[in-house]
Amino acid sequence: MMMHNFTKFLYAGLAVLEMLSACTSADPTAEPDAPAPTTPVTITTVRDSSLSNYVELPAVSAYLEQSFVKANINGYVQKTAARTGQQVQRNQLLFSLITKEARSIGNTINQLDPGFKFSGTSNIKAGQAGVIMQVNHQNGDYVQDGEALATISNRNSLVFLLDLPYALNQIIKSNKTLQVLLPDGTRLTGIISGTMPLVDSLAQTQRYIIQVNSKTEIPQGLIGRVRLTQQQHAQAQVLPKAAVLANETEDSFWVMKLINDSTAVKVLVKKGIESTGAIEVLEPRFSKTDRIISSGNYGLADTAKVKIQR
Repeated sequence: MMMHNFTKFLYAGLAVLEMLSACTSADPTAEPDAPAPTTPVTITTVRDSSLSNYVELPAVSAYLEQSFVKANINGYVQKTAARTGQQVQRNQLLFSLITKEARSIGNTINQLDPGFKFSGTSNIKAGQAGVIMQVNHQNGDYVQDGEALATISNRNSLVFLLDLPYALNQIIKSNKTLQVLLPDGTRLTGIISGTMPLVDSLAQTQRYIIQVNSKTEIPQGLIGRVRLTQQQHAQAQVLPKAAVLANETEDSFWVMKLINDSTAVKVLVKKGIESTGAIEVLEPRFSKTDRIISSGNYGLADTAKVKIQR
């Protein structure tokens, strides 16, 4: 009899536990499983484009050919027709000199003997056409025979001097024609016309001469910028720079590619040439229809849930 009562008590207890369990599972306040987060993204596709990278270096303007206007007598500068920055032609009169003796006696000797045509003066002319870069003497100065009166630069000898790091000297071979960008935005086309047979021992640079054609006057010492192409690919597989992600050490690169309308997977890529807004992807080769995330991709995990923003 006691055993029978115990059994009844056990079954009653199990029934109560089952009821409590049912009530708990039906609790309306219980939280359902949270859905996976969805990240809004925009997409892009690969395209074929010409892509290049380059190095930009300074180059300084200079006139390689300069001539000195020199005195040919000992005497005084009687007249000066030269000024700095003046353009002159060959055989143009620049200075008149008078000897010390002629300045002292004036025209007295000619008055004593009219047949004796003595002036004691000498006219100094430009030896070549160009621009006067420097005037050394003015009226009244005493000069000696052979002393420089002025410096003329041949405008046709304008060049830009480029000090190229020797480690980059091989790229000159593929840059026969260059663009020299001046500070005012002017672009001059130039060619490498020569190089100096020495290397700066400290900077380890070698000087190259860039010959340019300019219809306007370029001052000596002007610093321009020369862009040298290092690599160029005519048919590169290109993505926007924002589409390619990298780790902190930038030795691993990847993109997030959509496998359907709501799932993105991580695809490792090999990066090539990088320009201002685009990156060449060497491997793998993507289809033109492959959808690559271009924004919203930062921090996405592999097989992340996404929503395409139209």
